[in-house]
Order: sequence, then C-alpha cells, then structure tokens
Amino acid sequence: MRNFRSIFLSLLLTALIGAGQLADAAEPLPEAQSSVLLTVSGAISVTNADGQAEFDLGLLQSLRQVEYRTTTIWTDGERTFVGVPLSALLDRLGIHDGTLKAQAINDYAVEIPVSSIEADAPMVAFLMDSEPMSRRDKGPLWIVYPYDSDPKYRTEVNFSRSIWQLNRIEAMN
Repeated sequence: MRNFRSIFLSLLLTALIGAGQLADAAEPLPEAQSSVLLTVSGAISVTNADGQAEFDLGLLQSLRQVEYRTTTIWTDGERTFVGVPLSALLDRLGIHDGTLKAQAINDYAVEIPVSSIEADAPMVAFLMDSEPMSRRDKGPLWIVYPYDSDPKYRTEVNFSRSIWQLNRIEAMN
C-alpha cells in the first residue's frame, strides 16, 4: 500500500508540473555562491538557508529579467535599469498573496501588497546604465518602477515603495 501511495503521489506531482499547475517554486533554490544581496523570509515555500531564501547576484540573474529606460525623481536624466521583476522573484518562492515588508540596509521599510505587483513592474534592479549600483548610488538593489511608461507609476505610493539599498523582504500573510 505504501509503495502505491508513493507511485501515485509521484505521478500526480509529475502531472501537475507538466500541466503548469506548479511554478518553478517546486524546484529547490540553489545556495548563494557569493555575497548575499537579498534575504527573503516569512511565508515562503522555497528556501535555501535556514528557513529563508538568500540571493546573490548570480541567483538573481538566473531569474527572468526586464529592462526599463526611465527617469526617476532621485537621479539626473533618463537611466536604464536592469533587474528581476518582483513578480518573478515572488513566483520563484511561492508567494502569491499577502504583503511584503521590504527593508533597506539603513532599516527604512515599506509595505507592498502582493496584489499591487504586476508581471513586469516593479523590478528589483541590480544594474543602472549597465553598471552594478554601489551603496552610494542606491544599490546594490533598488525597487524601481517604469515611471515614464504610465502615469500610474508616478504616484506618492509608488515613489515610497521605490526602496533603494534593499536587502531584506519579509512575506507576510
């Protein structure tokens, strides 16, 4: 009987993955191989370090990437940002609802409802004008919206959620 259950569960899991019902979150997350830039904790279903997910630059770059060419209220002129859509990061960790508490190196924190996150906006940017961002330049990670693409991104709420020097996210139900 036990062998039948194992076979049944294995076939069911295979069918669900094949049908696209389970996201990449079902796959284990590799361990960070270099300096950890982002730690995600809380209500997540995929971890790689003691109940949390730790991302170095390589792990972030392994996820789907987007690019925005936009101005910001904090920089001069138009800039090009490259990063991971926040939605791709959440999908990878099995986060589909609730609220995110995003926190910076200096402990500045904002809350972002998961329901407000779109497929490609915002992103967790790791490059600005093809260069890694230093702490002095709002890096190494910055939540950025495509501000110039639509007036809906140029709101006080989105500006407040555009946290730079991001290093922690807590997923809360």
